[in-house]
Amino acid sequence: MKVTMLATLIAATGLLTACSTAHETTQCTTAPQSEWLDQAEFQARLVNEGYQINEFKVTEGNCYEIYGMDADGNKVEIYYNPVDGSVVKSESH
Repeated sequence: MKVTMLATLIAATGLLTACSTAHETTQCTTAPQSEWLDQAEFQARLVNEGYQINEFKVTEGNCYEIYGMDADGNKVEIYYNPVDGSVVKSESH
């Protein structure tokens, strides 16, 4: 009985840890929005670089985030620092 309760507790702790890791917020900047690159101009720059943007948004962590395709046709999710346009986090599929 004690072994089963301990195993359940360990499994629950592992699940909570995995869930909290999956929902971490990517933080890109703490600079005020007055210092950020213009959203429309930034999107135009990305399109000129070959990206197809399906969704563009500002995240809770103050990032410009895009979902779309890169120039090679790969699905991408990229977080950019809105102050200097640098890539903070990138995933391609």
